[in-house]
Amino acid sequence: MSTLANGGSKLTSILRVEGMDCPGCAAQIQRTVAALPGVCSAEVNFGAGKLRVIHDPGETPPQQIAQTVTRMGHPATVESAGQSLHGLPWWRQTRMVLLLVAGFLTVFTFVAEVAHIGLPETWARVLYGIAVAVGAIYPARNGWAALRQGRVNINTLLVVGAIGAIYLGLWEEAAGLVVIFSLGEVLEAYAVDKTRESIRALVALAPREATVLRDGKEVRVPTEQVQIDDVVLVRPGEKIPVDGVVINGTSAVDQSPITGESIPVEKHPGTEVYASTLNGRGALEIRVTKLAQDTTLAKIIHLVEEAQTKKSAAQRFSERFGQIYTPVMFGLAVLLATVPPLFFGQLFEPWLYRALVVLVVSCSCSLVLSVPVAIVAGTGNAARHGVLVKGGVYMETAGRVQVVAFDKTGTLTTGKPVVTDLIPVEGITEKELLRVSGALEARSEHPLAEAILHAAAEKGIDFPAVEGFTAITGRGAKGQVDGNTCYIGSPRLFQELGLNLGPQQREIERLQGEGKTVVLAGSSNQLLGLIAVADQPKANAQRAIQRLKDLGVKKIVMLTGDNRVTGEAIGRWLGVDEVRAELLPEDKIAAIQALQTQYGRVAMVGDGVNDAPALAQADVGIAMGVAGTDVALETADIALMADDLDQLVYMVEISRRTVSVIRQNIAFSLATVALLVTSALLGWVSLTTGLLLNEGSALVIIANGVRLLRPRETGL
Repeated sequence: MSTLANGGSKLTSILRVEGMDCPGCAAQIQRTVAALPGVCSAEVNFGAGKLRVIHDPGETPPQQIAQTVTRMGHPATVESAGQSLHGLPWWRQTRMVLLLVAGFLTVFTFVAEVAHIGLPETWARVLYGIAVAVGAIYPARNGWAALRQGRVNINTLLVVGAIGAIYLGLWEEAAGLVVIFSLGEVLEAYAVDKTRESIRALVALAPREATVLRDGKEVRVPTEQVQIDDVVLVRPGEKIPVDGVVINGTSAVDQSPITGESIPVEKHPGTEVYASTLNGRGALEIRVTKLAQDTTLAKIIHLVEEAQTKKSAAQRFSERFGQIYTPVMFGLAVLLATVPPLFFGQLFEPWLYRALVVLVVSCSCSLVLSVPVAIVAGTGNAARHGVLVKGGVYMETAGRVQVVAFDKTGTLTTGKPVVTDLIPVEGITEKELLRVSGALEARSEHPLAEAILHAAAEKGIDFPAVEGFTAITGRGAKGQVDGNTCYIGSPRLFQELGLNLGPQQREIERLQGEGKTVVLAGSSNQLLGLIAVADQPKANAQRAIQRLKDLGVKKIVMLTGDNRVTGEAIGRWLGVDEVRAELLPEDKIAAIQALQTQYGRVAMVGDGVNDAPALAQADVGIAMGVAGTDVALETADIALMADDLDQLVYMVEISRRTVSVIRQNIAFSLATVALLVTSALLGWVSLTTGLLLNEGSALVIIANGVRLLRPRETGL
């Protein structure tokens, strides 16, 4: 895919690159492409398997860049809309064909020698030599490219090792080295590619065509051609092609590919729908609000791919180690081959062989692979379940948080107050209490009015007309109902009116102690009753908090601007460890800072961008329910697509699993390096055995990371 970059004549081209089995390969590709004429910048996204190049197409067209990368042994194609997700079959990949030829010649010659079928030694050497020459073409190219840039990489070590084996007359070992190394590279590339399937699965969700209603006719067009304000028809069982708003029809839509919600969501005129979600049994007509490249799914795919470039501390460590490790091993091998013969009178050939073994066991990507494979698998898995992690650094941080701080309203609670208690005084019915209260609240703009009106509507109560309605600031409201002056408001309002609330005082205090707001209704000489209103905790909030504690979070804190009584009542019911109430936005920042000082890493969870300052202050900011919310998608470190606390639990769980796998991989890699290098120095392993153990360790690392691709566990 190519687009004009800022500057007019510059082009931004995106290429899909196959066979990148370690970050070292990616770095080599990036440096080689960056050195091409007319290239301003080149950036390889190892996790996504893509190369982004800003260049002058007049000096170096996109196809020439693709050819350059392909010649390095990594088939590359310029990405285009609607491109197949699958690469070339193996028989059309030059590197694979050369490996097959080298492998066949090596195995055939070795079997012929072992079986004593009369193959002359000269012919055996010729066949082994051809196998080495054919199999080493791509490693030699990469190794030479690195040397030209003043660097030594694993391909350089492999080529030197093969040449050294030939010098010693070990033709079969030279051929075995090349074949085993190349086969290991192929297997590693295949395994790493498996971790990228989570990203490709997101791409595969997007429908290729849409049915557009134009001039009363149904027209099938590519999704990329659908325009804003077009009306698309989505039949039962079809995927919705673009983001939009329903204008006709009702249906239940499976939004799990975007939000992770397991239950279909009812859609009717006026509700928003997202591209790639699955329509249920009803036909929908949808007015398009976003182009195909701007849909929520497109943003998710873009952000997931971009996330792979944001490296964690562990990933930076492994890459720095790899940059130092390879040249150090090369230098150690040179010393091992020269010092004993030159200064201690030892034979040259045995020490050269031992040095070659050191080179061979050094040809490994295991440590450099240990972190990115886990990060790619973990973030890809999370994205498929509605959890968008913006990079390895945030995945690692989330996996190590000690404290989770929650905003209350809209995060732990529904954010919509409801009537919880109706307590009329003696001689008054609930219907009469709601009739007068509803009449007054119908003219009010108070946040609690909607809850009372909803309760009255559920009971089918009609309201009389109100005359002379007046809002009483900070207290409530009054108006003429059926010719009588009636009031609705706080207990303080009725105390000021001179009513004796003694008989109801205990009930008022009980309700307030439960975190509920108490509203009274009546006249200046008669109380009609009490109405308790509360913002209800989400159904799964209590369970989610307990699950976070089970996962090792040391402290759960609720931050709210609500009054202390209400906040503490809800906090007790939910099981949070601490409630900090009556907080302004700047107070929430101070609260996060205090928690960081006391406990270390802190995650802040809020709904959308309302808690942006606190989300920014926390070590990792987590925004909930951001599907379709562009600003929250862009600004949050971690975005939960659905307004679902179970997704938060899953995010913490997958983050902790990812951090655990990273630790396992790094420990295993360092132990393997130490064991193999020590064994090589002591002469305990041969060339072939050392390489087999080396490549095997890299495959173990990859397989451990791929475990993170397992489907989400149920029962959260």
